[in-house]
Amino acid sequence: MGGRPRDPGLDARILAAAEQRLREHGYAGMSIEAVAVAAGTSVPSVRRRYRDRPALAAAVIDAWRAEPLPPPRGSPRGRALAVLENFRRNLALGDSMPLLGTLLAEEGRHPELIERFRTHLARPRRAMLADAIGDGVREGELPRDTEVDAVVNMLIGSFYACYIARGAIPRDWAARVLGQAWPRAEPDSG
Repeated sequence: MGGRPRDPGLDARILAAAEQRLREHGYAGMSIEAVAVAAGTSVPSVRRRYRDRPALAAAVIDAWRAEPLPPPRGSPRGRALAVLENFRRNLALGDSMPLLGTLLAEEGRHPELIERFRTHLARPRRAMLADAIGDGVREGELPRDTEVDAVVNMLIGSFYACYIARGAIPRDWAARVLGQAWPRAEPDSG
């Protein structure tokens, strides 16, 4: 026989408390005990869901992408734009950029945190963007000598640079930055 069903509200409070602790106090300050207090629950309740602090931190990282990546449909340029728009929307959620900064600050002590971010969030997005750019090269929409990885880095990196320079990313940034690397084809006028 099972016990009482889990309270989904408590699940959300635990993740929110863990995210806040991670952002404000770093990984070292995100203890199971501190998260339990902040979530208004007990340590055993947290441990029933997450066996230890690394599992809890992994759950926080996994929960960041609230909006899934778009399915790969349409023209190569349209697919690239969809990936970049999804990226912007996800960066606009909550404290995504400050939390990423926390992961980078913890990289020397806890490299598994940034690796989790890379594996679950960064690499899938980069792969979809690289596929779209590669298809654009193969279909003649981009020059044959386009270095796909460099273009992916420039596009994705522009979001971070824009945030650092402005403190925000404009809603139209995905279209603007893609337009610089991959202009729309001009209709024939003849």
